[in-house]
Order: sequence, then C-alpha cells, then structure tokens
Amino acid sequence: MISCGHSMRTRTIHGNRYPELVSLGALLIAMLSIQIGATLAMSLLAGVGAAGATALRLAFATLMLLAVSWPRRPLPRGRAVVAIVSYGFAMGAMNLFFYAALRRIPLGLAVAIEFTGPLAVATAASRRALDFLWVGLAVLGLLLLLPLRAGAAALDPAGVAFALAAGACWAAYIVFGRRAGTLHGGGVAALGVLAGALLIVPLGAYSAGARLWAPALWPTAAAVALLSSALPYSLEMFALTRLPARTFGILMSGEPVVAALAGLVVLGERLQAVQWLAIACIVAASAGSTAIGTPARTQAGAD
Repeated sequence: MISCGHSMRTRTIHGNRYPELVSLGALLIAMLSIQIGATLAMSLLAGVGAAGATALRLAFATLMLLAVSWPRRPLPRGRAVVAIVSYGFAMGAMNLFFYAALRRIPLGLAVAIEFTGPLAVATAASRRALDFLWVGLAVLGLLLLLPLRAGAAALDPAGVAFALAAGACWAAYIVFGRRAGTLHGGGVAALGVLAGALLIVPLGAYSAGARLWAPALWPTAAAVALLSSALPYSLEMFALTRLPARTFGILMSGEPVVAALAGLVVLGERLQAVQWLAIACIVAASAGSTAIGTPARTQAGAD
C-alpha cells in the first residue's frame, strides 16, 4: 500500500509538472530561434544593409502573421489605431537599430545592451531601494561595454549607440504594445507588424534599391522572418499562458547569454572575460528586477 501510494503520488507530481516542462522547452526553443534568425540575418545585412534586412524580415513576417492570425474582430478605430501604429513603428525601429548594431558589435553584446530598454520599463515606476541595485548592476554592465577605453575589448561607439537606441525602442514597444492590447485586444501583433512594415519597407527600398527585390534573397528573408518573428512569437505566447509571469520574465532574462552562445557557435564571435562579465551583470539585473520587483513584464517579440 505504501509503495502504491508513493507511485500514485509520483505520477501526480510528474503529471502536474509536464505542462510546465513543455512550456519551458517551448520558451527555450523560442529564444534559440530568435538568435539563430539573427545569425541568418547577417547574410542579409551584407547584401542589403540594415534597412533592407529589416524591410525583408518585416514584409515576410507580416505575410506569415496575417495568414495565421488575421484579426477577427472589427478593425481598430480612434485611439486604438494610434496605439497600434505607435506599437508597430516602435517594433520596426527596434529591429532597424538592432540590425544596424549587429553590423558593428557581436550579437551577444548587442542583445545585452538592448536589454536595458525593458529593464528601464520594469524599474521606472518603482521606488524601492532594492531596485537601485538592479539599476546599478545594469549600469555597471554598460560601463564595462561602453567604448571608454582603448584596446581589444573596446566596442565600436556607433554599434553601442545603435544597440542603446534599439533598447529605447524596445521600451516604447512594451509600453505601446500594452496600450494597443488593452484598447483592441486580439490581432494586435499582426497589425503591429503590418504598421512596422509600412514604415520600414520604403526605407529599405530607398536604401538598398533594386537589390532588395532580388529573388535570391527571399528564402533567407523568409527563414529570418519565421525564426525571428512568427515562430518565437507563437511559442512565447504558448509559454506565457502556462507559466507564472515571474518565471517567464526570469527565463527571458537569459536571452543575452543565448545570443552570445549563438554568436560563438554560428558566427565565431569570441567574447573577452570582461564582456562576459558585463553580460552577467545585465542578465542579473533583469532577472533580479523580475523576480523581486513588481509583476514581471512581458518581453516577448523582441529582436
């Protein structure tokens, strides 16, 4: 009887944990997918530049998301339109600045610097003394990465500036995304990507010219859109509805590490010890503010 009871209890524990483990796996795949998509985008950057690569990604992502999640409710009006357009423009600008940074600094460092955006959103409304610790850790990480010194560890100043701009746009993306979701609800992501594409595609066409329409680029562009937008967005939404918000936020805070490892394995980007330390500081700041601060913010859809 004792053995039977133990067996039933074990099955119950495992049964309760199974959905959580599946969600954790989905979130890990989403983070890997985003970073693999970023490594694939490097070939687009070489061919059509940051604006062209962003235009191709958003164009294909728009087609994919509208095909699977066209909003069934009436189209937005009034304030909802403004919120969705602002959300989409922030998304497009975030991707543009991120790709511009990738041309100048390693992937893991670009993602780490960009993470200061959602961290700022998470701590902006807080007045607790402990939150200054997370801000201090993030600032320390940035100081370790900023080009304040000469030598091999110094980064391209323009690349750092672009990554910081991407972080600012990520913060705006979170704020406007929440507002758009509140005002309109379902289908916001697809409409937001469409708005971002309407902003960025003309810029990409102007920057890259006829090269943007070369059919040889389309398979890579479709793969980047799938891996960086459509697939991770779906997996993150799956995980977000099944995991506690804090757990989701803490796990997403590890994305700079995943990016650095992807850059090392796929692109051969080797970081110095001080750069790994900087990433660790920013990851710790993001995870700490999520775990101990106010309810975790959603970081889905970035990069």
